[in-house]
Amino acid sequence: MSINLKNKKDIIEEYGANEKDTGSAEVQIAMLSKKIAELTEHLKSNQKDFATKRGLYMMVGKRKRLLSYLKEKNLEGYRALIKKLGIRG
Repeated sequence: MSINLKNKKDIIEEYGANEKDTGSAEVQIAMLSKKIAELTEHLKSNQKDFATKRGLYMMVGKRKRLLSYLKEKNLEGYRALIKKLGIRG
């Protein structure tokens, strides 16, 4: 269910400013998007896993809040990130 260390490093290198940039909104959104995709696949075969569904909803909410923050602070970065991740239509 969780992102392994190699995938996490790849995400940080791709979306972060440097290899230690784990706290920026872009990196957090990319990590949450990866986790959301994994949980969505899990829930396709386990429809009655309500605890996971609740966690998924919480992650989607957190990603939404981070995206609105990023949109407010850096509109061009927001547009580039959603295009790169393939979210929002």
